[in-house]
Amino acid sequence: MQKLLEYSHNLIREVKTDFYRYKYSQINWDNRMIGLRGARGVGKTTLILQHIKNNLNPDKTLYVTVEDFYFASHKLVDMAGEFQKMGGKFLFIDEIHKYKDWSTELKLIYDYYPDLQVVFTGSAILDINKGAADLSRRAVMYEMKGLSFREYLKLFHDINADVYSLEDVLNHKVTLAEIEHPLPYFQDYLKHGYYPFAKENDFQIRLEQIIIKTLETDIPHYAEMNVATSRKLKQLLAIVAQSVPFKPNFSKIGEMLGASRNNIADYLVFMEEAGLIAQLHDSTGGIRGLGKVNKLYLDNTNLIYNLAPENSNTGNLRETFFYNQTKVNYKVISSPLADFLINDITFEVGGRNKKQKQLRDIERSYIVKDDIEFGFNNVVPLWQFGFLY
Repeated sequence: MQKLLEYSHNLIREVKTDFYRYKYSQINWDNRMIGLRGARGVGKTTLILQHIKNNLNPDKTLYVTVEDFYFASHKLVDMAGEFQKMGGKFLFIDEIHKYKDWSTELKLIYDYYPDLQVVFTGSAILDINKGAADLSRRAVMYEMKGLSFREYLKLFHDINADVYSLEDVLNHKVTLAEIEHPLPYFQDYLKHGYYPFAKENDFQIRLEQIIIKTLETDIPHYAEMNVATSRKLKQLLAIVAQSVPFKPNFSKIGEMLGASRNNIADYLVFMEEAGLIAQLHDSTGGIRGLGKVNKLYLDNTNLIYNLAPENSNTGNLRETFFYNQTKVNYKVISSPLADFLINDITFEVGGRNKKQKQLRDIERSYIVKDDIEFGFNNVVPLWQFGFLY
């Protein structure tokens, strides 16, 4: 326990507080049990350490990661009890998805130690509602995505910008006073601006390692897959990366991988939850209130450059960026007449020479153009959709 406390104090002391993710101000830290899920590398650990440093007494706070060797011979619930006996009040548990029977022990901690606040982080694939101990009634869950273009400007270039609603963007209210020409920054963001750790060396190698760990460890562990099935995940991601955006034929993909159609659909859901791909549905209804999968994308443009640089054509990059940034706060579905539909608004995404013909008879419709700095009428610059969070 003493070593855990020392490790916790060191991390809290060293964490930087000059930049905060969008989710930091959205979390109600007064809840007794809080869960924060998100893809590997989006900054969950940094966020909770910043909260501790800014708001809590380190002597009454313990941050642990379940990857610590301590948990090879100790249970979470026993550790929580010992920590409370020492006067502990705030327990933060990182990477909870890697701990066997995590939901049962979190429930026990919640029930046995009502004076202890618990915050835990987990993989984006973590589904609290599947916890056998019914944690859904106890834990308030939040989800964090990667950096928006706005956040990238602040973290990488110390350029400040406001958050805008979709209506603000469509009404040309986005202003960026500190720089005259945003497009060079935007192009850099598309290549390596989605993950905060891109500020460190060897970004592409680190991102590749995250992809491998997600496919080989996170998803198989959560879905109780064997080694052979985890290999199929790699093969499936390779197919997606080389083909996006495309409308998937689950039966055909299943034949290629030697898996059933239903298994392919499950694998894609797992990879989407883990932050590797994005599925664009139509409006026909169905599971989760969504329709059939109309198109498959990689989750963000950084993944395109890492997994399939030969597929980094401008059309793919444009659509991937638009979908990635808008779906954080809005329900986005495919449009039967254009690219995307958000509420009753139709969007067609293209380059500076994109024409209005396709949207001529659609009442609320917008052309989203790449390679332009300013918008006019129903034409909106693509980069401005990076200010929605």
